[in-house]
Amino acid sequence: MIFNIPFIAVAALVIIGLYAVIFRRNLIKMVIGITLIESGVNLFLITLGYREGSVAPIFTSLPTGTIVPEGMAFPVPQALTLTSIVIGVAVLALMLSLIIHIYRHYGTLDVRKIGGEEE
Repeated sequence: MIFNIPFIAVAALVIIGLYAVIFRRNLIKMVIGITLIESGVNLFLITLGYREGSVAPIFTSLPTGTIVPEGMAFPVPQALTLTSIVIGVAVLALMLSLIIHIYRHYGTLDVRKIGGEEE
């Protein structure tokens, strides 16, 4: 049961993020939801590369050309996650700058008022 906690956390992050994106109408809350989904995916990638009792690949002195030995964690999910974090920060900055421009133009962050729908 204890080994399923990261996967439960992944599911919780993605579900909460989807809820925020689908059911919230404030642009900032929608961006927070997208960030939660991204964090869930990053946690999933790291969880896939985990091996119990393993060491990080950067701390070993193995000969060149050795594919992942038994005592080492998988290095590819870690590299993908690092790349995903960098791309996620850039996309987050772009989304927030677009939200600032939308707020300056429309004076609101409510999607219903921006899109022309009125309640």
